[in-house]
Amino acid sequence: MSRKHQHRAAVGVLAVLLATTATACGDDGSASGAEGDGTGEITFWDNNGGVRTEVWEAIIEEFEAANPDIDVEYVGVPIDQVQSKYDAAIQGGEGLPDVGMVSTSYLANLVAQGAIEPVGDRLTDSELDGQLVPAMLDSVRATAGEELYSVPTSANQGVLWYRPDLFQQAGLEPPTSWDAFYEAAEQLTDSGSNEFGFTIRGGEGSVAQALDAMYSQSGLESFWNADETETTVNDPANVEALERYVGLYNTATPEADLNNDFTNMVATFTGGTVGMLQHNLGSYVDHVTAFGEDGVAGLPMPTAEDGGHHTFVSNPVDGLSLFQASDNKSAAWRFIEFAASHEMNSMWNESAGQIPANTAAMEDPWVAEAPPTQAAVEALSDENTTIVDLPYYLPDWNNISKADTEPNFQRVLLGEMTAQEFLDDLAERLNEAQAEWQEQME
Repeated sequence: MSRKHQHRAAVGVLAVLLATTATACGDDGSASGAEGDGTGEITFWDNNGGVRTEVWEAIIEEFEAANPDIDVEYVGVPIDQVQSKYDAAIQGGEGLPDVGMVSTSYLANLVAQGAIEPVGDRLTDSELDGQLVPAMLDSVRATAGEELYSVPTSANQGVLWYRPDLFQQAGLEPPTSWDAFYEAAEQLTDSGSNEFGFTIRGGEGSVAQALDAMYSQSGLESFWNADETETTVNDPANVEALERYVGLYNTATPEADLNNDFTNMVATFTGGTVGMLQHNLGSYVDHVTAFGEDGVAGLPMPTAEDGGHHTFVSNPVDGLSLFQASDNKSAAWRFIEFAASHEMNSMWNESAGQIPANTAAMEDPWVAEAPPTQAAVEALSDENTTIVDLPYYLPDWNNISKADTEPNFQRVLLGEMTAQEFLDDLAERLNEAQAEWQEQME
């Protein structure tokens, strides 16, 4: 569902960024594992291993120095493999971590399998109580039931990154509207010289970014129809938007973009002469490392016309979950508390370029000094902004929007499947999942 919000502070802005409206149910989390004595070894899974490894190792070093009776074993899991790794460990009946980073995009799936323990009571008794952004807590609860199954650490927002130097050389204005975006993609492309206006995500993670582009262009205000039984993904306005978007492939983008995941997409942008990239706040540090602070700029997703109405899809919330199978929950909870504390949460989010969950970290200087974050906050603060809530509450959401449909998206890029066929197939899968979920809720 979509909502319009007007905010008076940066913290209030998160109510729109994190909006979700439905609930799911799962195990009560009391059947397995043990508290332990609060000492010993715990295992932690990072859900973006390789990309966030360095900052997590720094946090773990700080934690172990402050808690010499606890050792943390770090396991970095690549983001495109994390749900399947969790699922495999659950199905195998062993191998789950004590603590894991979990996104709301697949939180409901893990809750439905009874893998995660509720932490609401622990948070109430913790020094963290009252220190976390309420909208992030609400988002986690709304995704997986009234219980809190994760301590939020960060939020994100879609961003259109662009090279100011290339735009200036071509006499182009910043791509604030979709017409300006498509014009720039065309003008900045000279494939013979290996210069391209855009790099598109054709591999893992492609469908989520396509949805962001579609709804931003179409301006549709809800993911579901009025009675919430049929999705709007295959609405004619979205079909038209997707046709225009995928039309960029291999005309204004490199041909190799067909297999781009996050890492390859960012490498294409930072390693070549590419004018624009669609991603989110999380890749800011990569771009600054490559180009310097003045060499890259980030804007909220474009509007249908200059100065027009912003439409964004909701973004997942990352958080730390306590797994039911843990035999050392007391020590695991101490790690969660530490990682979500002001200093550590600020360190992590400054490294990732994302929005902190700790309210004190939200006030740290680096937040105001990050122009893309400020631009996202200003756009979300606009009373005309609409957020289209993606159905993270569906246990099958992550499978549907990733493994089940990403190969079809590649077929669309290759011209082997039409945008209409792709979106009709996606809609059918979503409508079936929604019907099953609504039946379970009755």
